[in-house]
Amino acid sequence: MILYCGTSNPGKLREFQLAAPDFELRAVDAAVPEEHGATFEETAQAKAEYYSVFAPGWVFADDSGLEVDALGGAPGVHSARFAGPDATDDRNNALLLDRLREVENRAARFVCVIALAQAGRVERTFRGAVEGRILEAPRGSRGFGYDPLFFYQPFGRTFGEATDEQKMRVSHRGQALQSMFDFLRENSR
Repeated sequence: MILYCGTSNPGKLREFQLAAPDFELRAVDAAVPEEHGATFEETAQAKAEYYSVFAPGWVFADDSGLEVDALGGAPGVHSARFAGPDATDDRNNALLLDRLREVENRAARFVCVIALAQAGRVERTFRGAVEGRILEAPRGSRGFGYDPLFFYQPFGRTFGEATDEQKMRVSHRGQALQSMFDFLRENSR
């Protein structure tokens, strides 16, 4: 089954392809829309609606990010732009560490919401979340974003130290994708 993906993030696209062995994923060729949603759900739905008018079949788009308890859920929907509109992973991570300096409660979670749409209409959304904590310094060079800071206790390491395969089995994005793939498999018979 061909499935279209609305993202310009190469790290996400790599993870999507890894999680979808029985689907043929194709990126949607369209300009990247601005993100204005106040929640992961709103942003994912808006992106999926937008991208779905440029593709001849099912399109999915996600919004995901890091919620840190001590920061009231920030960076949240602003995770990619936490350090400003032209933020890099390094700048976002540095700002996060600065905000958490001398903070004991470092509980955090990655959240992902995927919206599935066709012809400008969202059919359904799928949510995944994984709990962890933020370390005081990055560890590992794998993944992207906040992965080197996000310590996942069952692995005893950060997502930045885990292999892509390990991460996708438990990650927020892996959970949401698996739910979407199950839905598509069940409804394409």
